[in-house]
Amino acid sequence: MEQRLSLISLGVKDMANSRAFYEKLGWVASASSTADVTFFQLGGLILGLYGLGALAAEAGQSPGSGFDGITLAHNARSKAEVDTLLAEAKAAGGQILKPAEEVFWGGYSGYFADPDNHAWEIAWNPFFPIADDGTISMPD
Repeated sequence: MEQRLSLISLGVKDMANSRAFYEKLGWVASASSTADVTFFQLGGLILGLYGLGALAAEAGQSPGSGFDGITLAHNARSKAEVDTLLAEAKAAGGQILKPAEEVFWGGYSGYFADPDNHAWEIAWNPFFPIADDGTISMPD
């Protein structure tokens, strides 16, 4: 696995309130944002705000089950790499939270937890290009 972080996702209780907070800080939401998800480009990585329940479900978890509402993501360069990286995480002692599958937004992803139960998404997202140096950016 390349040593990099692509996205940080925060599960939020009130999307409009959370989005307004970051915008009051001077941050600009991506044009790709919707009523259900807000993205902010942070240099070479992305911060995503998702409804807490939706993020938990996406990670194969449920709110109140120890899920802390934060996921880290490593974007893969292909669907096949997603499967390979999840297998590497399992072999290293990680717990598969959700096997890789085609997802509603048009990509392919799965989740694992590290030994301290931090949730990581491994995703292939055809809409977020990955530069040679591993940074990702929102589409124009």
